Amino acid sequence: MTIIPDTPSSLRLTPISRLAAAGRWRVEAMRALREPVLLWFTQGQGRITVAGSTRGYGPNNAVFIPPGTMYGFEMAARVQGTSVFFGRNHGLDLPSTPQFLRPRDPISQKELVAILEAIQRELESARSGSRKAAQHHLGLLGVWMDRQLERERALETLPHRPAAAQQLVARYASLLERDFRSNRAVADYAEALGVTPTHLTRVCRASCGKSAHQLLDDRLHFEARRLLSETRMPIKHVAEMLGFNSAGYFTRAFQKNAGMTPSAFRKKPAGPVVPRI
Repeated sequence: MTIIPDTPSSLRLTPISRLAAAGRWRVEAMRALREPVLLWFTQGQGRITVAGSTRGYGPNNAVFIPPGTMYGFEMAARVQGTSVFFGRNHGLDLPSTPQFLRPRDPISQKELVAILEAIQRELESARSGSRKAAQHHLGLLGVWMDRQLERERALETLPHRPAAAQQLVARYASLLERDFRSNRAVADYAEALGVTPTHLTRVCRASCGKSAHQLLDDRLHFEARRLLSETRMPIKHVAEMLGFNSAGYFTRAFQKNAGMTPSAFRKKPAGPVVPRI
């Protein structure tokens, strides 16, 4: 099966409030990118689901998401902040697992803001060496995260070990991201994980409020919308790529999820131009 690759990416910063400009599905549906992402929330609150686990976020919260990790988050009107897309060739030693950071002291918060402002300033500069300078500031962002993780570990009285249910959901999310185009059913994933479909659904609901089937369906339909909006691939080929048995079945499933047919979705006027997310 041929997979359409993501657009090659480089370092960029985008206001969180603009991420949903081309459709709320771009932030709220489950998706995964091939580059690391840091979300820095400065205003508002909501819930974010990363690797199958849902947690609340609020002002002065940062969430680091490694490449290939499924995530999606609520986008309330008052949510503000900055999203950092590292690019694929960032050259940094970054965490391999999702990280939820809550810098409690104003100094740490100001340090992060200063680093982000410096990156943005260099990205917008026409001076020679500006891209190189931005990458150096990105390295300081990596150092900032390392220090925050050290502080948070120091505050823990006991080593943190994820509960068995959370580990199971994280494994499911990883398998789902790898195989969601394969037309595998939840029962197939449950068998691969050594549990029953009922148990898998129960732990998914407890971890993120969605069933195992809803997570799978959400990931499929995000990819369907992405392909419809970003490529001119015939609808029947989109259906084949996503593992649907026929274009008709894909159309019915898409319409049930999106409230319109794939053709109607593709014909919708494009939203404001925003950096690719």
